[in-house]
Amino acid sequence: MKTIKSAGILSLLIIYLLSHTAEAGEKWWKKVFSKDGYASSELSVTDMSGAFKQALTMGAEKVVSQLGTAGGFSEDEAIRIPLPKNLKKVAKVLKKVGMSEQIDDLKLKLNQAAETAVPIAKDLFVESIKEMTFEDVKTIYQGADDSATQYFKQKMMAKLTTDMQPIVDSSLAEVGALQALNKVMDKYQDIPFVSSVNPHLTDYVVEKGIDGVFFYLAKQEAAIRKDPAKQTTALLKKVFGQ
Repeated sequence: MKTIKSAGILSLLIIYLLSHTAEAGEKWWKKVFSKDGYASSELSVTDMSGAFKQALTMGAEKVVSQLGTAGGFSEDEAIRIPLPKNLKKVAKVLKKVGMSEQIDDLKLKLNQAAETAVPIAKDLFVESIKEMTFEDVKTIYQGADDSATQYFKQKMMAKLTTDMQPIVDSSLAEVGALQALNKVMDKYQDIPFVSSVNPHLTDYVVEKGIDGVFFYLAKQEAAIRKDPAKQTTALLKKVFGQ
């Protein structure tokens, strides 16, 4: 039986923390450690690290697939993008003059723009996961329930914001959001004594789109921590199976 040195033992101990019950923990201990207290050759550091990265990759891909499709934002009350604050007063005024339909159309198009832009996040998640070191894995497992989500935010936020900007900008025009906004604003400005409003839709949609991605990524991370054995690849079954 081969001995896996300190890094391997630490990695195994970190995975052991995923067990939430005494019975599950005992099974894990017997599986990954030999009688003399050394790590079993059945599981390697590569296995453990690879399984963790696979689980995170699958979780991230599920989030991107869920949100980057028609209705991903617009039909989800938890992350549906509302009008920007400075447009809410516009909406309130225009609804009084029979333009509720146009306001609803604008909100739909903001969400459609986010749905179009979100798939860009997939490659960034994969890249960030590949770059994870053992120390990253250790820190994430020993941290809070959303440690992986916070790791991704730190690694990805700046680039994700930059990469989504042109896509959202193009999508806003493509789905008709800018045209819808122009109609709304033209009508609004025809009303006497209203205050000036200058909405910046691209920045707003990018921000809300990213918020939605990380909202569901945190939920995926929680699910992975609670029951990683439900994952379906051969490696995940080998590492996390009872």
